[in-house]
Amino acid sequence: MNTAALVEEIEARVEGMPVRDAQALRALRREYSKRIAAVPARDVVKIAAALIVHRRVPRFIGDELIASRADALRAIDLSQLERLGSGMSGWDEVDCFSCYLSGPAWREGQIKDKAIVEWARSKNRWWRRAALVSTVPLNVKARGGRGDARRTLLICSLLIDERDEMIVKALSWALRALVARDSKAVRQFIEENDVRLPALVRREVRQKLATGRKSPKSSPRKVSN
Repeated sequence: MNTAALVEEIEARVEGMPVRDAQALRALRREYSKRIAAVPARDVVKIAAALIVHRRVPRFIGDELIASRADALRAIDLSQLERLGSGMSGWDEVDCFSCYLSGPAWREGQIKDKAIVEWARSKNRWWRRAALVSTVPLNVKARGGRGDARRTLLICSLLIDERDEMIVKALSWALRALVARDSKAVRQFIEENDVRLPALVRREVRQKLATGRKSPKSSPRKVSN
């Protein structure tokens, strides 16, 4: 398969769409996922990476092309992940990358804890958020999580003093995702770090511990929290 030609075709299709909402874009992504179902995993990654680098289509299309192919997801290593994540500039891009790619790769041992720790210490706010959101697939059953309090709390502890809104919200999400797997560990973490934790994190996580919900009027969200 001519991967460059396919990339150009996808980009042209997206740019020619009369309506480019999430539903329409995901329908298009599913169409191409079917078309490349027999393509070698390395070529799927190559196609996705080119789409992301060119920036002519929403980044999540590339993320999902890889995530929809288990063999392609298993094929990515740290250097490829960091290239795929390069240039992230918003919570939506970070959350798709982290939930679909980096989190599952970390969970399955394709990247080591050290890499996520380095992201958590990055000067780039979006990589710091990626470190936290990458813990979500460790714990959420619907995303393949089996529960991992040690690694989740390791990353949370590194970012506990952050007050950047994007990081604070991700910290809350990471802890709330762990509640269903190990509420005791979360409760202990909250109690031990009460003074250092942002008020929003204390409020939302305690609400989750008490009621199973983020807030009394909250409704579930598919990606970002």
